[in-house]
Amino acid sequence: MEHEKFLKVLDKELVVALGCTEPIAIAFAAAMARKHVKGEKVEEVKVFASSNVIKNAMSVNIPGTGSSGINLAAALGSIVNKAEKNLELLNGLEKEDIENAKSMIKEGKVYIDIAKTPKKLYIEAIVNTEQSSARVIIEDTHTNITLIEVDGQTVYCNSSDCAVENNDVDYSILNIDTIWDFVQEYDMDKLELVKKSIELNRVIGIEGLKNAYGLQVGRTIYNQMNKGIIADDTANYAMALTAAGSDARMAGCTLNVMSNSGSGNQGITATLPVYAVWEKLRLSEDKLMRAVTLSHLITIYIKSKFGRLSAICGATVASTGASCGIVYLLGGDKNSIKASIQNMMGNVTGMLCDGAKAGCALKVSTCTNAAVHSAILAKEGISIQSTDGIIENDAERTIDNLCALGNEGTREADRIILDIMLSKTRC
Repeated sequence: MEHEKFLKVLDKELVVALGCTEPIAIAFAAAMARKHVKGEKVEEVKVFASSNVIKNAMSVNIPGTGSSGINLAAALGSIVNKAEKNLELLNGLEKEDIENAKSMIKEGKVYIDIAKTPKKLYIEAIVNTEQSSARVIIEDTHTNITLIEVDGQTVYCNSSDCAVENNDVDYSILNIDTIWDFVQEYDMDKLELVKKSIELNRVIGIEGLKNAYGLQVGRTIYNQMNKGIIADDTANYAMALTAAGSDARMAGCTLNVMSNSGSGNQGITATLPVYAVWEKLRLSEDKLMRAVTLSHLITIYIKSKFGRLSAICGATVASTGASCGIVYLLGGDKNSIKASIQNMMGNVTGMLCDGAKAGCALKVSTCTNAAVHSAILAKEGISIQSTDGIIENDAERTIDNLCALGNEGTREADRIILDIMLSKTRC
């Protein structure tokens, strides 16, 4: 087993983030441009982003502001100027920062438009002062800077045009069998990132249970459990805790989360259903670590083929990882893991992504419920048949079918969804 390659994958894809990663990535791009521009006062910020980024950044609250908006994210990035903090750059916002950002917007200094690009994740930020101009491009992943220009001169280029190889992470090692072997063999005491993912995401889940955030999906389920309206069972507790984490994050809670494959909700959904089931079953911490590692790696594996952004909801992929982790907790073997993947992909595959927003918590709760039920069926040897829809005899081929659907089959759906969302802003 090439354990070091798995560690590099985890290190690349498990990233601490504050707030929804699309508006934060926009803020990061603007902050990086601000870092390189000359002059004290920002006169203008321009952002051109792919439609998928626009869709996910429009409606979700920005941590610490009580507000949403792509223009607000861009303005804040140029003001706080903390590019070195990556996806945590808006941590510790001051009231003055927010007021200054809103003033920039009111004065017409922030311009947002859709970029003409086939890429699903693309952000171009331009920051102008009286003395200078800087341009930053991010592509494919939320912090992957491919170009920095200052006053028309390229000072950094890491794109294919520059013939620079910038990715030493080998995703080709990932498949269900190799992931299973790694989880079985590796010393879990060494996986600090996985341990941190459990700690961070558990905290925001509990925060969402205790306080009123967003639609209060998780908190409402939890309260109804305590009142005896619905059962205090494993599936409902997993739904409550996981949805509560999404509630808090989508509402702009200032707690960090551990993201997975560029999404905080995916990180929450890959972690908390597994944690909730483990808590109910009262198993060993080693069992929890192996189950959560399995969940994260299955999610990363599918997303590495599926792509960062799509018209299919990312919670469907992360909950598939979670279902595998739950099967592991239930004592399932590798064949049970494959069966849980089949069950999930025959269930929640058609869930569409219509942007990051409070309603994501509802989708997270639905996917979490499916993850628990799919795992239970798989552990009992029950798997959806290859005669059904996109399901194949081999779970690997089923994953390929899902990815083909996400990458090729949803482009028109993406366009229609964004057009509907933008039309509401024009009314």
